[in-house]
Amino acid sequence: MDSDLERLDAIARTALVHYGLDPSDELTLLNVSENATFLVRDPRRVDPTILRLHRMNYHSREAIESELAWVEALSEADVVRTPTVITAVDGRRVVDGVHPDGESRHAVMFEFLPGIEPPEDRLVDDFHTLGAIAARMHLHARSWTRPAGFTRFTWDFESALGPQGRWGGSWRDGMGCGPQEQQVLGRAAELIGRRLAAYGSDSSRFGLVHADMRLANLLLDGDDVSVIDFDDSGFSWYMYDLGSALSFIEDHPQVPEMIACRGQRDTERWPVCPPTMRPNLRHS
Repeated sequence: MDSDLERLDAIARTALVHYGLDPSDELTLLNVSENATFLVRDPRRVDPTILRLHRMNYHSREAIESELAWVEALSEADVVRTPTVITAVDGRRVVDGVHPDGESRHAVMFEFLPGIEPPEDRLVDDFHTLGAIAARMHLHARSWTRPAGFTRFTWDFESALGPQGRWGGSWRDGMGCGPQEQQVLGRAAELIGRRLAAYGSDSSRFGLVHADMRLANLLLDGDDVSVIDFDDSGFSWYMYDLGSALSFIEDHPQVPEMIACRGQRDTERWPVCPPTMRPNLRHS
């Protein structure tokens, strides 16, 4: 029986054919999380490409096409640099890789963008860069006319903390969550629900967001900054991007500095910190 990584490799190689590539071309696994990401080297090309192999039974083809539409629109509007989507020989942006036993996964190919993840010793400055980029993306999303059929997940209270949460049911069924934990966390969930309801979800506060806006999804190349990994993009409160950016570092001592709005502008067109980036949840 193939190992999981061998299966992913086999499926990815069948996807290469759609791009006129040889299944025997050099294919290097870069990362496996929800999706599998591969570096592809074609001996006929100078630059490598990136192949993203999607998890099963998550995003529909239409949802992936919608993600790619926003990725391309952000680049075309000069909001931020995003990876160019490479189309298949037949013009499709989403293809399928298929294992010999019939398992099929959606796949997308992107250009390879140069750059490195921001170093930790510049955390505050890079977080302000991240905030400025997020603000530009939010402003773009509010004015962008989405194409017909556009569909993405909604990240709201029910999808995160409701009884049928998107990540596999209720948090109450989680490992180590006994009666005492359910009581304490249940009160916290109820408070979050009340505060979000009071905060509201009108178009000035709720819209299309990246939803995984961590520094790890920025690439620094000299003065150029690129944003990658829009796989979780969907509809939520604009401040969701701040929450996801702080994932895993919520207790960092520099968090107050990291989220403080400087009030500067990089251009007159794109304010660094519009009202959508100033969360206020102080409701009982």
